[in-house]
Amino acid sequence: PGYYSVSRNFFGKNNEKAVVPEVIVEEEDEGEELKENLIKAGTIGLTVIAFTGFFSQSPWLHDHADAAMIAIFILGYLGIIFEEVLEFNKAGVALLMSTGLWVTYADYFASDGTATDGVIAQLGEQLSEVSDICFFLLAASTIVEVVDAHEGFKVVTNKINTTSKKELFWVIGFLTFFLSAILNNLTVTIVMVSLLRKLIPVETERRLFGAMVVVAANAGGVWTPIGDVTTTMLWINHQLSTLPTITELFLPSLVCLVGSLAFLVGQIEEDEGDSQLPEATEVDAQTTLVFWFGIACLLGVPVFNELTGLPPYLAMLTGLGAMWTLTDIIHMGKKENEYLKVPAALARLDTSGILFFLGILMSIGVLDKSGLLKDLAVYLSDNLPSLDIIATVIGLASALIDNVPLVAATMGMYDITDYATDDRLWQLIALCAGTGGSILVIGSASGVALMGLEKVDFLWYAKNVSIGAAVGYFAGIAAYLAQDAVLSGGLLPQAAIAVDAVTTAGVM
Repeated sequence: PGYYSVSRNFFGKNNEKAVVPEVIVEEEDEGEELKENLIKAGTIGLTVIAFTGFFSQSPWLHDHADAAMIAIFILGYLGIIFEEVLEFNKAGVALLMSTGLWVTYADYFASDGTATDGVIAQLGEQLSEVSDICFFLLAASTIVEVVDAHEGFKVVTNKINTTSKKELFWVIGFLTFFLSAILNNLTVTIVMVSLLRKLIPVETERRLFGAMVVVAANAGGVWTPIGDVTTTMLWINHQLSTLPTITELFLPSLVCLVGSLAFLVGQIEEDEGDSQLPEATEVDAQTTLVFWFGIACLLGVPVFNELTGLPPYLAMLTGLGAMWTLTDIIHMGKKENEYLKVPAALARLDTSGILFFLGILMSIGVLDKSGLLKDLAVYLSDNLPSLDIIATVIGLASALIDNVPLVAATMGMYDITDYATDDRLWQLIALCAGTGGSILVIGSASGVALMGLEKVDFLWYAKNVSIGAAVGYFAGIAAYLAQDAVLSGGLLPQAAIAVDAVTTAGVM
């Protein structure tokens, strides 16, 4: 009495009985209950304060609306960062943050207590811009989900053929890099980690391979408009265009990948039983058709945009409609194949992720409309010596903070009339925000997915991967600045600026 036994499976050992005092479990339960009660009490308290402040027409809010908006944003962001601790879904927090910011701006920021026609127009304008991105993500994610349901990625994975762990490390890295350039890097991460479970049976080794996949996916998503959501955001809002993004960001992204992999591969040890790939499974004509049709839909988006001048989300929705029709024809009359059709794919989508983007981008939008982001841009410009360093610092910040709101904030901080489409600032921001998220496991959606799939914790990643990811990050920035210096014909002066920017950012 007072004790109970649990069975644990240790490496190289048979199941053994471990005796754990029941009092420890009771103390853990009490601690968890205390945490839950504190969270509930804090939430209720904040709710009461918020409603009292908003509906009492507090004079303080009228006089300090800008401070209140900053406080709401910081509080909401803390809720997003500590999602796992608070057990609040980040999508719900983002939506509440968005509403709080817009209410404060409409009713208290240079207002007499009610939203003006100008604010209503700004709200509609912001919603229109954000909807473009949300519909784009919805359509693209559905197409990829349909391809995955048909096991279309076997068309690629069947081509892998190696018996060396280190060679496999490089092969998986480059495969992930190029796949994530045309597909959602989160989906690519999930697919490649699933493949690694078949290739690398040892869990500790597979973690390092999985971390490499995160680095490669984030680097590969940078150099195409459809590879990473941050690059897509800049592209949709005309800060970037298609061809210059591909031609000028490919080499820096590749250097980032090679730099990180070259550092990390030293941790891979060959053993007597080299990694063996499973035998390739046969891919039928239907699977091949769906795979290549899905790839064509994704690759056709920038072409559609260039030829018609219509927004990218319309091209992606057109591709989704075409994929929907194709799968309906293929599986017509086959009720057992309903899970392969688009409605089933839509049901499996993470719609909370899209709502999270909605909440974050609407929040950033109101900070932009209020002029607070402009004030931040002026502060950074006055206190940091160059835009190159600002972009580098933004990338480092994306290792801790989700890069979507960071890039969204930057889009509001700097006007496209001052920094034209494909300006060096926008390209550097795309590169830094995309690759900087690899430095810490919580810095990107791919890293968070790895945490869930392989139970990788923050400290293990920081100890084994962060330095390698940082090496690739700074190597990619240096490569971009050197490339820009060559293309602009000012190699020596620009090389000095590149060294100064990387050194200064590294110290910071």
